[in-house]
Amino acid sequence: MFSPRNLYYYLCDAMNLNQVYLHTGANLGNRESNLKWANQWIEREIGPIEKASKVYQTKAWGITDQPDFLNQALLVSTRLSPFELLEKIQTIERRMGRVREIKWGERIIDIDILFYNDQIIDTEKLAIPHPYLHYRNFVLLPLMDIAPGLVHPAFGKTIEELYANSEDTLAVEVVK
Repeated sequence: MFSPRNLYYYLCDAMNLNQVYLHTGANLGNRESNLKWANQWIEREIGPIEKASKVYQTKAWGITDQPDFLNQALLVSTRLSPFELLEKIQTIERRMGRVREIKWGERIIDIDILFYNDQIIDTEKLAIPHPYLHYRNFVLLPLMDIAPGLVHPAFGKTIEELYANSEDTLAVEVVK
């Protein structure tokens, strides 16, 4: 007998759908609207959003002298390969006005691939799982909303365990 979760993954596998966890963030313009627009583009260009976390606010990480971010985690089903997914994400970001000038700088939208099924990819162009996710509570808390028991394929730990062991001290607050 299938549990609802196992049945969902069985059906996705049978339909050749990949389970992708994405993280969206914005700290310029109307941040909430930017996240909503990103979600609409993701559904149009990548695939249906199966789960979405609450929206969280946090101070900037890395380069801290910039506006606060709004962040959200998404579970998306897609037929795209990892590299096709990256290309679509970058196209969505450009359409929304993202300009890549400074790493970890201000942005109208940022869409990161956190996980792609349970694959591990490490190339110059793409790293999956996202190499910094376990250091960032603004990524881990939204992920815990939608996948607390998800196991990191490289570390063998759940999202809950990664959060419990995180050394990130930035406050992460629910917006809605």
